[in-house]
Amino acid sequence: MVHTDIISAFGLQPGEFSMQKFGSGHINNTFLLTGPNDKRYILQRINTYVFREPDVIARNLKLAGDYLDKHHPEYLFIKAIPTVAGEEMYQHGDEYWRMIPFIPDSTSVDQADNTRQAYEAAKQFGLMARMFHGIDLHEFRASIPNFHNLTLRYASFQEAIRTAKEERKQFAESLVEQFLRYSDIAVTFESLKTNPEFTDRLMHHDTKINNVLLKKGSFEGICVCDLDTLMPGKVISDLGDMVRTYVCPVSEEERDFSQIEVRDEYYEALMKGYLSEVGSTLTETEKQHLFYAGKFMIYMQGIRFLTDYLNGDVYYPIKYPEHNYNRAKNQLTLLQQLIAKEPQLQAIIDKCLAS
Repeated sequence: MVHTDIISAFGLQPGEFSMQKFGSGHINNTFLLTGPNDKRYILQRINTYVFREPDVIARNLKLAGDYLDKHHPEYLFIKAIPTVAGEEMYQHGDEYWRMIPFIPDSTSVDQADNTRQAYEAAKQFGLMARMFHGIDLHEFRASIPNFHNLTLRYASFQEAIRTAKEERKQFAESLVEQFLRYSDIAVTFESLKTNPEFTDRLMHHDTKINNVLLKKGSFEGICVCDLDTLMPGKVISDLGDMVRTYVCPVSEEERDFSQIEVRDEYYEALMKGYLSEVGSTLTETEKQHLFYAGKFMIYMQGIRFLTDYLNGDVYYPIKYPEHNYNRAKNQLTLLQQLIAKEPQLQAIIDKCLAS
């Protein structure tokens, strides 16, 4: 049970509100507060193991919100409700809590069940990217440093190959070799990350479909949520994560690899939605690497799973001994399916850019 001091810190009377767990997120603890006249708020405890500096999150969101208030006041951006002391978060012992508005008549989905949902979610992420186009990034900091730094992830992968226990190294030998064959994806990232035409932008960095609020019934996009990883990054982070999580009918947990496929109609829906908003702001270099975005994100997630397997499963929770190995194999299969379809998928991108 949340301590009454925490609710009081935001100017509410604890006795007037009921509380229940809310959402399907695995990182922060999230609760729905319901009070008089059906007043509702979202209360969250920040996971300080994942987010070591919660103040960075609060500052990033304050900077972003202030920019939007000045330049795009019509845009729906979920801002923190300040405490009675005027703080963006409330510190209770070693815990950090924040309160945000509850968006009425909204819902979220954990996977894209139809192309309309994929289009609407991608359009919201594209709209947010467009709203932030031109923002000064100098005062923003990374809430998770090196989160999508493929150069670092690839170096960690190579180190894990070198230091893995012999039994795991032998078991994963074939899978390791297959991932190494796609090392050009990491080489491309290294050449792009300092290219001035491959600009830094304010990106969400976690564009799974359940991080967009949709209207109940119609599934029309309302706004983006779960903004803890809003920080400077590259367009391939947000677009790549959508490709990784929207186009396949099964998740990274699927062990029947025959079910893994790239659905062209979902790929087209998300590209159309995203590029309809942000496309006009992209540089030529960014446009040339839109297909690469999917390769980048799938490959990075795959080697992260395999690195963790080689290291003895120290990061991702597992339910059976080969769990991370199978997650990596799942992502490799998805990567191969994506690359096999490059000509028709690139044609989809070209059509969306031209429209």
